[in-house]
Amino acid sequence: MVRYILAFAALGPMMGTAAFAADNKEEVCGYQGAVMTAIQEARLDRVKERDLQEHLKANNPSWPESYNVAIPQFAPIVYEAKRRDLKKIDLGAQIEQQCLDNWDQIQELQKSVSN
Repeated sequence: MVRYILAFAALGPMMGTAAFAADNKEEVCGYQGAVMTAIQEARLDRVKERDLQEHLKANNPSWPESYNVAIPQFAPIVYEAKRRDLKKIDLGAQIEQQCLDNWDQIQELQKSVSN
């Protein structure tokens, strides 16, 4: 869980604080969940990690372009897991819920990273 929180915190400076200021936590967490779901689906469809970024962009993602910085952050989490294990869980829903549950902590980490 700490790994996910750190990944969320790392996204803030890369996406810019404007992205987080303009969006509410439900939108931000929903987009992060959508990115994770797309990565998981690509892994289950046997898309190679090196081709992941191009594959996701080619499929007209549902999230704003600024969230593409999450792809290299989340990809190792998915690609280190065994495919049979990925079939049993919904990482997108888990990431979204963890983001919502830890929103205040994530915001504090982002502030300390940006300072």
